[in-house]
Amino acid sequence: MINYPPFEFHISRKTRDKYNFDRMFFSSDGKMILADYSNVRKFVEIVAQVDGIILPASEVYALGLIDESLHLMIRKYAEKNPDVINRTLARLEVNNVTTLENVLSSFLWEFPPLVVYERSLTEHEYIQAKTAGLSNKEILFEEMLVLRITNLNPAIKPYREFFDETGLKQTGYPQLMEQAFTLLNQSEGWGSIGEKGISLISLLRSPALASPNSLSGQLDYILENWGVILGLDFTQSLLRGMDHLKENQIRMNSDGGFSGSAPVIQFTASNEEEDERFSQDKDWMPNLILLAKNSYVWLDQLSRLYERDIRTLDAIPEEELQHLAEAGITGLWLIGLWERSSASQKIKQMMGNPEAVASAYSLKDYQIAEDLGGWQALENLRTRAWQKGIRLSADMVPNHMGIDSDWVINNPEWFISIPNPPYPNYSYQGADLSSDPRIGIFLEDHYYDRSDAAVVFKRHDRWTGDSKYIYHGNDGTSMPWNDTAQLDFLKAEVREQVIQTILHVARNFPIIRFDAAMTLAKRHIQRLWFPEPGSGGAIASRSEFGLTREQFERAIPVEFWREVVDRVAREAPDTLLLAEAFWMMEGYFVRTLGMHRVYNSAFMHMMRDEDNTKYRAVIKNTIEFDPEILKRYVNFMNNPDEKTAREQFGNGDKYFGVATLMATLPGLPMIGHGQIEGFLEKYGMEYRRAYWDEVPDSGFIEHHQRVIFPLFKKRYLFAGADEFELFDFFTDEGVNENVFTYANGKGTEKGLVVYHNKYAHTSGWIKISAAKLDKADNTLKQKSLSDVLNLKWNPEEFLIFRDVNSGLEFIRPVNEIIEKGLYFKLHAYQTHVFLDFRVVIDLDGKWKRVADSLAGSGYWSLQARFDEMFSETNQENISSTTGKTSESDDDPESNPSLPNDLIAPPDTNANQAGIGQNAEND
Repeated sequence: MINYPPFEFHISRKTRDKYNFDRMFFSSDGKMILADYSNVRKFVEIVAQVDGIILPASEVYALGLIDESLHLMIRKYAEKNPDVINRTLARLEVNNVTTLENVLSSFLWEFPPLVVYERSLTEHEYIQAKTAGLSNKEILFEEMLVLRITNLNPAIKPYREFFDETGLKQTGYPQLMEQAFTLLNQSEGWGSIGEKGISLISLLRSPALASPNSLSGQLDYILENWGVILGLDFTQSLLRGMDHLKENQIRMNSDGGFSGSAPVIQFTASNEEEDERFSQDKDWMPNLILLAKNSYVWLDQLSRLYERDIRTLDAIPEEELQHLAEAGITGLWLIGLWERSSASQKIKQMMGNPEAVASAYSLKDYQIAEDLGGWQALENLRTRAWQKGIRLSADMVPNHMGIDSDWVINNPEWFISIPNPPYPNYSYQGADLSSDPRIGIFLEDHYYDRSDAAVVFKRHDRWTGDSKYIYHGNDGTSMPWNDTAQLDFLKAEVREQVIQTILHVARNFPIIRFDAAMTLAKRHIQRLWFPEPGSGGAIASRSEFGLTREQFERAIPVEFWREVVDRVAREAPDTLLLAEAFWMMEGYFVRTLGMHRVYNSAFMHMMRDEDNTKYRAVIKNTIEFDPEILKRYVNFMNNPDEKTAREQFGNGDKYFGVATLMATLPGLPMIGHGQIEGFLEKYGMEYRRAYWDEVPDSGFIEHHQRVIFPLFKKRYLFAGADEFELFDFFTDEGVNENVFTYANGKGTEKGLVVYHNKYAHTSGWIKISAAKLDKADNTLKQKSLSDVLNLKWNPEEFLIFRDVNSGLEFIRPVNEIIEKGLYFKLHAYQTHVFLDFRVVIDLDGKWKRVADSLAGSGYWSLQARFDEMFSETNQENISSTTGKTSESDDDPESNPSLPNDLIAPPDTNANQAGIGQNAEND
């Protein structure tokens, strides 16, 4: 094999003189060395300094790759057809020997190698020499071919200055190239694409013809069609080039500014082994009901409510804690407890909110904020809350710190950084955001006029003169979090420091919520910060620092979160770990990584949008795969990043129906700040106070007290997944996916929930549960409603049960439930929660007469109805045939005091009636 010389990016003498490029950019043959992306960035910086034009480094890099691809394909073609270049040159030389020599000399002047540019050799001397075993004449001919092919490529139009062949048009170059193209097109040689032979010119022009206006499209063509021929190393370079282009596309919109968003990424599979490694719950964990409060806003609201100054944690009134306990709240998540970044506060005030505090997720250090009372105030609150059965919860923000945090000041090596700005237009001349005289902290200037979000900030050490450009925290789906600094989890010492901090939090809070936890799963650490070739583009400029999977695995051999879970289990064992994780990783986080609980954002979004078929599918898929996952979901109707629950769900039947599901589905119910009060304001993480003058909605609160808080107190019935059974709601048209019906329980105590999440009427039966995995024998099983309720065939038995919403009790023949199930007639957003199931034996027919007397309607107390009917004073008034004391008293159609809750379906008798529509809503 011939040791071919490198073929890089060849630019004209005119361009070289204009921009005064440093000698370091050039190889000995005069080509730009742009295979190193850092050289590309320097190249575009120089162009920007001269012309004021900011060229995308990704596109310049792509040009270099295309140029290199053309050279490599010529070499590969020549290996298979060894005479093609020499034969063409010989014919050109015979026909136009003078012209050929002149054209080569002209080309050398316009596109000189280093020795000619610096006049170490004349053009003639260079033409007669050899390089790496090849005649320079052959090398120059190849360069001219590539130059002509490049100038025929429409996609290079913005960069034509670098390849300008205008200076050659007054020579024999155009005629010589025309003859060369004709000769090379006449003989078809090695078929590099498909089985048919192809001429060299057709081969070289094929990328630009396939995608004439897109450099990305041309790289894609080269990768798909030439990748095997070019080899693995160059294929990886092509993938990197595509990654750089993808980054630029995400970063810049058509006006050249930051777009502010990126495609939302969904992940449906992973390469990791997803073994079952659930963490065991402590006895208190399944029954936890968590209430979120923005600390500063809550204290301000309490000050208004109690008409006194409440600014620190120890000043929170005892009465308020008592109200929470009476509602059934057992966990209090206080958002924003830690000492925050002063730089973050300065940024937010400079950007338009003079009252802002720092973001709750831009931290200075993990110390309780002094203006909240510090550790002493926390201890006071923790003790008083625990006396009422309430555990405190705090955030832990593992993947970043504030840009002026103690960690950035004292340990900058813990953060992902580069020595120079990633883009030539970045500048850092604005305000110094640091409060430490040793260190300067500067945001990128374009952030302030919102023309660029900037992926890095500048940390300048005034003692050493050293500057680092540290990446902002980023999850790759929107703008960087510009008041944060991204930790480098590739470093073992950083991972250990974060784990020690988690243990510090765990020793003070029995419930930890991990912010943006999914970004620290291994697959996403790599995707975001060290992408494999071909998988970059999530965060601008990071493809340059990508790693292969093998390199990455050597650096992080074990999932960070698995290590966290195991360490906490050993060193702070009574701690519930709650992960904010999306991107379809919920099951992985609890089943394999061992988090106790994980966010279930699908609940909020799908219930709000009435995407009922999909959410029932979520439940079905979960219980078919592993029901244990279901009990580990955190279900919520809003969170600090979303609109308020009242704005999303209203304040009527739909809100309370979805709230009922949140309170009764397996998992952890999480209530948002202001949700129970019916507030509409969304509180930013930098808010010191509420800006809207909202008054708690007393009617809304009272309805919670009536129908939601009692369910919180019954949480032990609904929290688990072992006894959970989901039912299909069968109508004449088939299954109505808008109806959520499920049963759960603990021991002999059962609960049955029915909710219709649609603005419509419906009626139908429930009888058989959906398939659910029995982990004992690894089979899917279904149960009948009668089996779930432990009913046995007996014509003398009736089932009595109570509806939490209406307070009414209902009675049903046991045999009817066994044969047919339960019938429901439901209006829009109607909800039932049935509790207190009990069986009565009807030895003398009296309970049947009670059931017949109600004709399908409920009663406030069936025992009272029984006593009323069979007392001596009322005995003579009771009809032995109808069982009704009077039509006006017991007919649900005529008596508005009795809701029309038990209307018989058309093909049944009255005593076979099911549960139906309320005449009016609470």
